[in-house]
Amino acid sequence: MQNPDIKILQTEILSDNWYTLNKVTYSVLKKNGTTETQSREAYDRGNGAVILLYSTVSNTVILTRQFRLPTYINGNATGMLIEACAGLLDNDNPEDCIKRETEEETGYKISKVEKIFEAYMSPGSVTEILYFFIAEYSDEMKITDGGGLEEEGENIEVLELSFEESLKMIDTGEIKDAKTIMLLQHLRIKGIL
Repeated sequence: MQNPDIKILQTEILSDNWYTLNKVTYSVLKKNGTTETQSREAYDRGNGAVILLYSTVSNTVILTRQFRLPTYINGNATGMLIEACAGLLDNDNPEDCIKRETEEETGYKISKVEKIFEAYMSPGSVTEILYFFIAEYSDEMKITDGGGLEEEGENIEVLELSFEESLKMIDTGEIKDAKTIMLLQHLRIKGIL
């Protein structure tokens, strides 16, 4: 159901290069009964999915490390970011997407995933909903080296870390990615590892 207090008046495409940046002008009915016109920019990059692979046998998790330009231009000296495996849905449902991304990025072929929640990651400026998953992995599931797709410009390092080490990396600032922190904390809160 649409909010009757909000009316979209105009949408202007500012950029349609990599994803779409829109300038949206809308009116909002305020609590005092007056109407106000506002304008905001919203970046539409599509929805995505993220997964944390974990092993209760070895008490480990699988993470990735790759270059992220926005972090580099905002003070991350190397631009490298440690994060959970993730990707855009690209017209897939979230479960199929995350299984595909897991195999491409980490080399693990998983068949069973558990959706734990969905969240807007930056709702003030980005339209994306991110679907969060966890899945248990084992050595037998490793079918390739992973690393991502060359045609997509991916150059991903696969990391297998002890769960305790990954938690310490949040404290030291080695892990600064919000989705990854949320997934690691989920495992801790639920007592999975």
